[in-house]
Amino acid sequence: MVKSLNNVIDPINWSILGCLQKNARESFASIGRKVGLTSPAVAERVKKLEDLGVITGYKAFLSHTLTGHQLKAIITLRAFMGKLKPFLEMVKNYDEVINCYRVTGNENIVMEVVLKDQFHLERFIDKLIQYGETRTHIILSEVVSNAPVVK
Repeated sequence: MVKSLNNVIDPINWSILGCLQKNARESFASIGRKVGLTSPAVAERVKKLEDLGVITGYKAFLSHTLTGHQLKAIITLRAFMGKLKPFLEMVKNYDEVINCYRVTGNENIVMEVVLKDQFHLERFIDKLIQYGETRTHIILSEVVSNAPVVK
């Protein structure tokens, strides 16, 4: 069971989290000016949020097209009987998979993948079909991406 941290995430912490979600490299001094705290006070709050597991990490977001990946797709998998657990172990090793979710419904798995071209897509699907039936949806554009979590 996930413990609620609503009492830890007061309005000032929500403001700090909003700033960090928009730009994790923003300085504590800049955030402090926005939320009415000193830089050390912001740093202390961020450290506490990290220690509590509210902030789980920081990362750089890349342009898949500029890294040579011309296709971005959503692939769903409906696992064959007895193939879900082996797939859950194997999917962690696929470089193409940038996000993978186990879901309810007709499909067991939803993956977000980046691929160099349609030939790469074909080879990747060939790896997947031993585990189940796939459906591929090519992403044409991003409408909402990495939207901040808000109160």
